[in-house]
Amino acid sequence: MVLKDEREVSAMYNSVGKHYHYDRTKRYPDGWFYNELVEMPAMLDMLGRVNNKKVLDFGCGSGIYAKLLTKKGAKVSGFDISKTMLSIAKKENPKLDLRLGSGYKIPFTEEFDIVQASLVLDYLKDWDKVFKEVYRVLKPNGIFVFSIPNPVVNGSTGVKIDENRYKIVHDYFKEELFYETWGIDKGPRGNIEQIKVPNYHKTYETIIKTILRNGFEIIDYKDAVPIEKAKKLFPGRYYAYHKIPTFCVWKVSKKSNKA
Repeated sequence: MVLKDEREVSAMYNSVGKHYHYDRTKRYPDGWFYNELVEMPAMLDMLGRVNNKKVLDFGCGSGIYAKLLTKKGAKVSGFDISKTMLSIAKKENPKLDLRLGSGYKIPFTEEFDIVQASLVLDYLKDWDKVFKEVYRVLKPNGIFVFSIPNPVVNGSTGVKIDENRYKIVHDYFKEELFYETWGIDKGPRGNIEQIKVPNYHKTYETIIKTILRNGFEIIDYKDAVPIEKAKKLFPGRYYAYHKIPTFCVWKVSKKSNKA
């Protein structure tokens, strides 16, 4: 059964999925900054060598990571809650096993060396259910790598003072659903559609305790910062986001036996 949080995310990506993929894959789009130049380099660094590894792409979206990891030699399978995004992913990766499915009930029974989830978990309310499912499909000592918006600034208010951008943390300890606004390019005429994107804020304490009580141990962590390439393409954002921790990546290992 698909829960309310996944229904909302599915409806959003079914509506804008084609435009989202276009934004992510056309040459030097605005969307490249946050993904290709900040989150993805950190995520790929944490994944390390994936050659001949069985990798499950949790929330595979339009198949961007699936294609990249396949080129790196990984044996990739994946799933997503959005039919539109999954359709694009299958066209982009026709030889891969990509399925429609929920993060609360992963549509695979086999075990994987690695599960990777890029900017997905923040859409989901119940992380205990997610981690139990990831534990189920990982081999003993398997690795789960996931990225999320940085909890310290997640949902904080952005302000501009004397040409500098700042984030004001207004209520870090209040764990709740909030919405941020994305601008999606809907065509060659520059029509930008504003969409509301759900996000479940969790504190570092909650995240760490959720990881530990579900049979995992933390083996690495990384704050994502813009790579050097971003300096030329997006100089303003490059300098601003060297001061603001936008995303973070967690690397956890499945314990052979839960305590």
